[in-house]
Amino acid sequence: MGRYVIRRLLQMVPVFIGSTLLIFVMVYALGDPVAALFGDRAPDPATAAQIRKDLYLDHPLWQQYVHYMAQIFQGNFGTAFDGQPVLTLMSTAWPLTIRLTIVAVVVEALIGVALGLFSGLRRGRTVDSGVLVLTLVVVSVPTFVSGYVLQYLFGVEWNFVNPSVSPAAPFNELLLPGIVLALVSLAYVTRLTRTSVVENHRADYVRTAIAKGLPRHRVVLRHLLRNSLIPVVTFIGTDIGALMGGAIVTERIFNIHGVGYQLYQGILRQNSPTVVGFVTILVIVFLIANLLVDLLYAVLDPRIRYA
Repeated sequence: MGRYVIRRLLQMVPVFIGSTLLIFVMVYALGDPVAALFGDRAPDPATAAQIRKDLYLDHPLWQQYVHYMAQIFQGNFGTAFDGQPVLTLMSTAWPLTIRLTIVAVVVEALIGVALGLFSGLRRGRTVDSGVLVLTLVVVSVPTFVSGYVLQYLFGVEWNFVNPSVSPAAPFNELLLPGIVLALVSLAYVTRLTRTSVVENHRADYVRTAIAKGLPRHRVVLRHLLRNSLIPVVTFIGTDIGALMGGAIVTERIFNIHGVGYQLYQGILRQNSPTVVGFVTILVIVFLIANLLVDLLYAVLDPRIRYA
């Protein structure tokens, strides 16, 4: 196991370098950040030259990338165009998005797995067809539609929750935004769990467990569900980073100043250091999540061993 983890960590290095290089080139090479800073006004040549020098933009692109990577390993993600360190923006945005993502992952994992198991054990019945139709509807409705509808119903019409999240964003206020963020993923988890349960229900080890006279709940939870969760864990692990980066719409609807909000503001104002810094952290989140998912395989299936 130890050698496998070390090998995976070494494999993550070129992936991280390649991903950040691609992001850096897309942001800095496809436009002029200094010109975007001044908008429609033409900047004074001397002022523009000084800004480029201060932001290390007067060097070739590959030197800019090397300089950026060197800063990252020193804990410095650059400075936004308004003079605020990107690390300061991260310190306020990431805790909010992490809490929102935790709520979303818990919702999609618990409800999605429960609905998928319930539907899979009743394959072909009315309940199974109802769950499949419901998940299809959820997948078909865009997040900005479901978000505004749920916000209006629960926050305005029925007054169950506050329609807008406070700046502190405690967990109790993030329940509705977390549900909105998790809806599409919840539908996929439900369908994936249902398909995996139906497939494994016909497996030999399940029939053997039933033939031994084991209680039904033990067969379902200990054998059937445990092995059926492997593809579900894979999806949820890769979905964590997608939830963090894809929370732009949800955070805009509920006025949450998290990662999605900062990315939206950075793209809108063409604030290149902010966009590159936040996306770099998202790349790290994706890599760590994939590693943890691979390690969880051995927990779910004892037959899996890593050399």
